[in-house]
Amino acid sequence: MAKEKSTERAICVNRKARHDYIISETLEAGIVLNGGEVKSLRDGRANLKDSYGRIDRGEAFLLNAHISDYKPAHYFNGDPNRKRKLLLHKKEIMRLMGKTKEQGLTLVPLRLYFKEGRVKVELALAKGKRTYDKRAAIREREMKRDVERAMHRRTG
Repeated sequence: MAKEKSTERAICVNRKARHDYIISETLEAGIVLNGGEVKSLRDGRANLKDSYGRIDRGEAFLLNAHISDYKPAHYFNGDPNRKRKLLLHKKEIMRLMGKTKEQGLTLVPLRLYFKEGRVKVELALAKGKRTYDKRAAIREREMKRDVERAMHRRTG
């Protein structure tokens, strides 16, 4: 019996998150959406640029995630940046609440994607990078690129 390949299709990726934060761990969460939002996501009309996660009264929420209006469902469209509930187990929420309060970590969405027909959010527990950390990362990436170029010239 062959193992079926997971059907994941990316909607949008928060590239800036990996640049601005040191990511310690990631987890998957479902998200509560209305019908128009799902159709808009199928068109790829979403942006996670300045979004973040927050835990309020034992529930997890995604804030500032922009999901554009779906024009044919104009009657049901609401605020594109509304607060959206995240679907997590109670134990996961309690663990995340502890880490964000005690260790000063932030919940950052890394990407939105479809998994077996459902919209999922990949969340990360992250700590903000300082400016010198960002510079060091850029310097390291450029050095790595230079080494690869030199190796390519030698072998090519």
